[in-house]
Amino acid sequence: MGDFLEITAEDGHTFDAYRVTPEGAPHAGLLVIQEIFGVNSHIRGVCDGFARDGYLALAPAIFDRKQRKVEFGYTTETVTGGRALKDEIGWDNPVSDMKAGLASLRNSLGPNAKIGVVGYCWGGTLAWLASCRLETNCAVGYYGAQVGQFNDEEPKSPTMLHFGSEDAGIPLSMVDAVREAHADVQIFVYEGAGHGFNCDQRDDYNPTAFALARERTMAYFAKHLG
Repeated sequence: MGDFLEITAEDGHTFDAYRVTPEGAPHAGLLVIQEIFGVNSHIRGVCDGFARDGYLALAPAIFDRKQRKVEFGYTTETVTGGRALKDEIGWDNPVSDMKAGLASLRNSLGPNAKIGVVGYCWGGTLAWLASCRLETNCAVGYYGAQVGQFNDEEPKSPTMLHFGSEDAGIPLSMVDAVREAHADVQIFVYEGAGHGFNCDQRDDYNPTAFALARERTMAYFAKHLG
């Protein structure tokens, strides 16, 4: 449904972004943040789905900082490769790229447009950082394993987080610590769900958790974005 465009960050770095325009006037904009597998077919499909719901969706290729055109599948080898790229890029560079993505959405929709951020896996943590460090109208993070590293930062916009109770990489103690530190953040834990429960290409895909999390997410977007 969508196409790729080129965006330039404030430091001069140029990167690709997958953009999908809905039929009719968009309700608002959504910045969709990738997992450690790049802007692959799953992330593009997520964008397509949000566009069908009436949002202008944009997924920046954050791995372009180190390697362009990354589209990993879901294997042990690609997990290792994706984590290595994530570690090389760090946290400040993705924030810069997200800022440029938000600016691109505003350029398309107008300076007063409402824009949300939603991210998955690595992108779940980045959605948290976008809420804390950038200007957004709301943010939703799915199973962001490093949110606890930034628990001392305060979201500036309404924020929702989703976690699975059986996620081996995210201890529930971390989830509890975030909940305790940020009473205004809506946090949901899905019983029996593991890491990546939103992705139908992963072994941990959980259709029940997927459906409930998406229902809550879309209601959140409707409330804060329109």
